[in-house]
Amino acid sequence: MTELLIGHGIADLPDHVDVLVIGLGVTGTGVALDAVTRGLSTLAVDAHDPAFGTSRWSSKLVHGGLRYLASGRVGVAHESAIERGILMEVTAPHLTHAMPMLAPLMSSVSTFAALLTRGGFWAGDMLRRTAHTSATTLPKPRKLSATETINLAPSLRRDGLRGGLLSWDGQLEDDARLVTTIARTAAAKGAHIRTRARVLSATGTSVELRDELTSETRTVTAKTVINATGVWAGELVDEITLRPSRGTHLVLRADTVPHLRATVTAPIPGSTSRFVPVIPQPDGTIYVGLTDEPVEGDIPDVPTPSESEIGFLLDVVSAAFDRPLRRGDVIGAFAGLRPLIDAGDGSTADISRRHAVLTSKTGVITIVGGKLTTYRRMARDAVDAAVSAAGLEAGPCVTATTPLLGAASRAELARLEQPARLVRRFGTDAALVVDNARTVSGLSDEELIAPFSARVPVTPAELIFAVTHEGAVDVDDLLDRRARVGLVPVDRELLVPLATRALDSARTAAG
Repeated sequence: MTELLIGHGIADLPDHVDVLVIGLGVTGTGVALDAVTRGLSTLAVDAHDPAFGTSRWSSKLVHGGLRYLASGRVGVAHESAIERGILMEVTAPHLTHAMPMLAPLMSSVSTFAALLTRGGFWAGDMLRRTAHTSATTLPKPRKLSATETINLAPSLRRDGLRGGLLSWDGQLEDDARLVTTIARTAAAKGAHIRTRARVLSATGTSVELRDELTSETRTVTAKTVINATGVWAGELVDEITLRPSRGTHLVLRADTVPHLRATVTAPIPGSTSRFVPVIPQPDGTIYVGLTDEPVEGDIPDVPTPSESEIGFLLDVVSAAFDRPLRRGDVIGAFAGLRPLIDAGDGSTADISRRHAVLTSKTGVITIVGGKLTTYRRMARDAVDAAVSAAGLEAGPCVTATTPLLGAASRAELARLEQPARLVRRFGTDAALVVDNARTVSGLSDEELIAPFSARVPVTPAELIFAVTHEGAVDVDDLLDRRARVGLVPVDRELLVPLATRALDSARTAAG
């Protein structure tokens, strides 16, 4: 079996490193990649698994900052546009693609609201240009006739429809896949990446770890410790106060809103700037979301959507389509908690999405706030602060020009002779995924790349690769974070035997 890149537990760890990162969400893995590519010895740990927390509960979008521009946060918007361009054109073209966004001009949308939306789309295109993102990557916005609008979304309510506005943004193949790929890339560069390693206590120069598989404990010292645990950051550092908000999404089958070829932004009644996106996914599902609800009390490992949020989303979207959506159309629902910094009074919707780097009394560097799209910038700022505080000798940040594993130009990706799903999820590593699975399992290529079913396109090859290269320990890792079929519980149940066989094959090959 090939060498494991993402490991688990605390055996065989170095006693001392330059940088110790706590948390393997998108920010923590980004910090690990940034640190190791500056020439710093790096260890990154998580009590669970990569993308266990907020990073896997996003809308799977790479936002260009339009939503922040609308509220006057020009700096945040520009930063988002720059980072979107880096992801789509340099570091992860294989995991991203251009997503058409359609704002239907329905009878409920006033002329004033339409003008605001059109102006916003053109302002968003200006952000694209100032970020130097090619129009080939993200085309310019334009106005559509009613016929063009219906061609993109045939299920729209046609009464009073007078056309639409089309813009473009970035879409991820999958957020957890991005996190896992960043972690693999950091490991390939020399970082130690370990799951099932829980931090019991931390200071600015040491961390006590417990192996969640064996209960063994040990202490690792470091020149600097970076807390990237998101909504759990305050549990490690008492000085930090967060005000999490919950964002809920619904999952529908594609045939619930047939032949949808663009993300439809359904207007929220009474608002000129808030919408509920209906987002078609590459795997044949549709996401509807999201909400913004304050969260009180203890932080759960896995947040649960409320029935009131589900009802709200169904009501808003139903008003835009011919057939009203019903509770029975919802085949899955998920919620994520945004790690927002508490800056005083006001709703969570008004709290800035800007990130912050904070230093505790013991010297722990905490990176918190922000959003998935700007993870690389957040990681850079955290490592900059850590290098400065600890007086480390480190090279400059190079992550803006460091492609993630599997990255290539879109032209090169289009020439790959591998299944489309594997190319979208692994890029130029698609062949490695199949070759590895063949070696481990002894199955034919046809068996390894065959989708489980037309509705559930997961392949045995990717499940085996998740065990051999991506640190998957159990069925939950495979189905909930690597293949993401867990977003639809009924499909997840069908895949349990296949996931179990993949685990058994990899373990048998490992001896």
